[in-house]
Amino acid sequence: MAHYLVTGVAGFIGNRVAQVLLAQGHTVLGLDNLNDAYDVRLKDWRLARLEKEEAFEFHQVDITDREALQRLIGDRRRTMDDGGRPASGSFDAVINLAARAGVRQSVQDPWIYVATNVTGTLNLLDLCRQSGVGKFVLASTSSLYGARNPRPFREDADTDGPLSPYAASKKAAEAMCYAYHHLYDLDVTVFRYFTVYGPAGRPDMSIFRFVQWISEGQPVTVYGDGQQSRDFTHVEDIARGTVAGLRPLGYEVINLGSDEPVVLMDAIRQIEEITGREAQLEFFPRHRADVLATWADIAKADRLLGWRPRVSFRQGLEEAVAWYRANEEWAREVVTR
Repeated sequence: MAHYLVTGVAGFIGNRVAQVLLAQGHTVLGLDNLNDAYDVRLKDWRLARLEKEEAFEFHQVDITDREALQRLIGDRRRTMDDGGRPASGSFDAVINLAARAGVRQSVQDPWIYVATNVTGTLNLLDLCRQSGVGKFVLASTSSLYGARNPRPFREDADTDGPLSPYAASKKAAEAMCYAYHHLYDLDVTVFRYFTVYGPAGRPDMSIFRFVQWISEGQPVTVYGDGQQSRDFTHVEDIARGTVAGLRPLGYEVINLGSDEPVVLMDAIRQIEEITGREAQLEFFPRHRADVLATWADIAKADRLLGWRPRVSFRQGLEEAVAWYRANEEWAREVVTR
């Protein structure tokens, strides 16, 4: 049994990663600041599923608050010294899934993205250094690949052309991780996630929006001509891959994607079929921060982790629609525009 610190535990990915760890018999200390970047009811719904578990402990902490992190970990170590769970350092690993995410929103307020994604990551890396934690996992993004790399995107592609402050902040976080690996021999796995979707997803992401808009008969906003494609990856596969990355790897950057890009209009048509409703399409110009296509080369994840996605896009859409229907009474009120 291992003990893990998971940040962003009320978030879409962090919540599912914590569930996987608990199901494997580990203990989890979860952190989240429960901010209102999107409807907190989604975060409350996710968190409620974890708080039923005896092996789960939650603290409302912002990773940008260095003093709060140090107090929490300091108290934790004193408890362990007084007869608590034996371990080397405070945790077996820190899994940093707390982030300000979203391409377009980062254009409006880049400062909060730098604070959370860069300074927050630095705070956690230094916590590992101080506490003797030997493993660190960082959630990064396919947005780093920008618009000029050949597809499918490989981990050694050029990431010097970020199209948004969000992508730039994640590139900075990756660089800081490497510096701590080099200086302090910290074992680091960086995951570049590709368009994560599934039940209880983020409402600023296309699948949640399309399901809500089509289900409620609202206009469906499409930026561009709808022929852009995304490498949609189910949250269950993402969580499974993230946990697999807890093994010793030195320093590695690894793509987690489906390797099966889907054209946006095709995704809308499938949701129409599943819901039995027709989309009322409204087209708007493509945002300058958006890329035309994403596509993950996942050979490295297969080679190092034995990981490949298992959930088909159709199955994932059906699960997302089923979750929405089960929670429609309040999910229809979630702001998605």
